[in-house]
Amino acid sequence: EGRSYAETLVLGVERELVAVDEKLRAASTHWRLERMARIDRNLLRMGAWELLHQTEVPIAVVIDECIELAKSFGTDDSPSFVNGVLNRVAELALTRA
Repeated sequence: EGRSYAETLVLGVERELVAVDEKLRAASTHWRLERMARIDRNLLRMGAWELLHQTEVPIAVVIDECIELAKSFGTDDSPSFVNGVLNRVAELALTRA
């Protein structure tokens, strides 16, 4: 079950990369995508894709899972950075829905 969802997630991000990156640029006004740590950028891409395309998954669950991954694989600053950007992506998605 987990592998299937992971494949859906990775393929979804790959397919929608340009659109996902546009959302992340809009949500992270003080950080260029190219300057973000690779782990943070890719966690944000996964989280943003889920927020935009997997609407059956609660927003809090998406963000919490990305924060946990940031704690495990990112820097000390990664969890709060990922949290802030994904919250902004969720706000932007809700205001345009």
